Amino acid sequence: MGGFIMTKNDTNLRALFELDDMKKRLKDMEDEAVTLREMQAKVEKEMGNIQGLPLFADPTAGAETKANKEEVDSRSVFVGNVDYSCTPEEVQQHFQACGTVNRVTIRTNKFGQPKGYAYVEFVEPEAVQEALLLNESELHGRQLKVSAKRTNIPGMKPYRARRPNPYMGFRGRTPFMPAPYFFPPYGYG
Repeated sequence: MGGFIMTKNDTNLRALFELDDMKKRLKDMEDEAVTLREMQAKVEKEMGNIQGLPLFADPTAGAETKANKEEVDSRSVFVGNVDYSCTPEEVQQHFQACGTVNRVTIRTNKFGQPKGYAYVEFVEPEAVQEALLLNESELHGRQLKVSAKRTNIPGMKPYRARRPNPYMGFRGRTPFMPAPYFFPPYGYG
């Protein structure tokens, strides 16, 4: 029956050890938080330098980027019906004869699967006319559709007619005729 009996001093001593241990862990966590903040600031600074974007928005930069976007679009072509297994390098090789390819972008959906079309940006605008000659050429056994890339104008979506809602009833094209005030139940009237 040699059990250990704790005295009041032992519990106080244990509490002090636990308190010291907690203080050490708290200090370690604070030090780690400081280093993480420093690393994050360093990465944000590098990312700002890489992208060349200012940290604060410049109100005159909008017109500059719009003109730049139109200039890039004038050097780009849209390539439709691209095989899903095609890589940007293969598309670049296909269009290399037209001129120097600056960038190939194959659009993907939210799951990372290719959508089946690509954009090819050239260094010089004259290469676009050469690339248009490759319309209906084959890549991976599929006939490509090549057209000049258009500049997207925000808010200029084509009008799409909506399907009629079967639960709303058919009203026809009489917007000035008021709706009937009474609908008789089935089988009456």
